[in-house]
Amino acid sequence: MLKTMEYYSLLVIFVLGIAIIYGIYATITTVAAKLSDKQRWEIRGKHTDITLPLRLQAYERMCLFLERITPNNLLLRLVPSAMSALELQQILLHEIREEYNHNVAQQLYISANAWEQVTNAMNETVAVINQASTEIPADAPPADLAKKIFSHVIEKEVQPASHALKVLKEEIRTLF
Repeated sequence: MLKTMEYYSLLVIFVLGIAIIYGIYATITTVAAKLSDKQRWEIRGKHTDITLPLRLQAYERMCLFLERITPNNLLLRLVPSAMSALELQQILLHEIREEYNHNVAQQLYISANAWEQVTNAMNETVAVINQASTEIPADAPPADLAKKIFSHVIEKEVQPASHALKVLKEEIRTLF
């Protein structure tokens, strides 16, 4: 009977020891997890302080890009510098490519959807210019091409740049 009591006491001590060790383990892992979460939030906060201004600048530059490649703004800036419709087409396409190449790195800071909308707006603008240029002679005055581009733009229900600008503005609102 005494041996059974000793075994029982040892078993109780053993179970209590395991319970205490488990409690210490659970406490240490909980504290470590909380410290890890705190550290992660601090790092995220530092990254946000750095990346938020870059993201806002990227959205701003993409808005400016879209404004600069709208046919209205392109034509107002560039028609006087062309001698023929073909030359105006080449100048317009060159200007769009230059603006795009200047801003291509901004895709790192904006969403994939926003970048896709910006690219679609640019491609649709190029398509409008190319379509309009096929409908008039190459040696026609640049004003004829400008009129044709304007007529194509007016025919569209939703302007490509306008839609992309709307997407950019919606995403900027989600940042705040």
